Amino acid sequence: MGYKLVIPARYGSSRLPGKPLLGIAGKPLIRHVIERARQAAADEIVLATDDERIATVCEPLGVKVLMTSPEHATGTDRLAEVARLMGWPDDAIVVNLQGDEPLIPFELLDRLAANLAAFPQAAIATLCTPIHHARDLFDPHVVKVVRDKFGFALYFSRASIPWERDAFGMEADRHHDHGFRHLGLYAYRAGFLRDFAQWPEAPIEGLEKLEQLRALWNGARIHVDVVAEPPGHGVDTPEDLARVEALLTRM
Repeated sequence: MGYKLVIPARYGSSRLPGKPLLGIAGKPLIRHVIERARQAAADEIVLATDDERIATVCEPLGVKVLMTSPEHATGTDRLAEVARLMGWPDDAIVVNLQGDEPLIPFELLDRLAANLAAFPQAAIATLCTPIHHARDLFDPHVVKVVRDKFGFALYFSRASIPWERDAFGMEADRHHDHGFRHLGLYAYRAGFLRDFAQWPEAPIEGLEKLEQLRALWNGARIHVDVVAEPPGHGVDTPEDLARVEALLTRM
């Protein structure tokens, strides 16, 4: 199944300035991401950046490079600009691959696109993985999702949801089988992206700092597929960079 794959890559990063261009296992980080993207079944790959230095490195790599606004508040807003500039039809499926995810299994990208195609009532498809320890459920850096019986998202939160009333209050490190950790991978319909860019920030989005809540607030449906394990490490810190470089070198 063909779909559009967009790789947002910003130069600015508070912890790793110029992150997409940092060398890792002999290549710029962004090149590893593009090579991983090429393994997927997408029929079009677009790199979206706000910096000419990134564009200069990526243009010889055989992908479409678009210069986008540096003013976008969220990554979804940047994808909406790409969909508009590319003129994609409303029913086109657009998968987002962050420019700092060189270890993402390409099968997950294809799975996201197929999942959205399988649920026409959904505007977004995303992924989650089971939480096995209550300590992760209590961690505000771990985003949780609660789904209905059909796999559609009811809510996303940094809080401990669902709250196991009769068990919590016991030791936080005990085994836990009722929660799901949201993985920040998304497939969108291009028409939804255009709508999303016009909506103001939702109150719950501002409180939780989770942009997917803007979609739920406005009545859009999000289908959440379950995968057994989270994908490989992204690169956010110098420690991540060293860890991923070691893994890529071994691979």
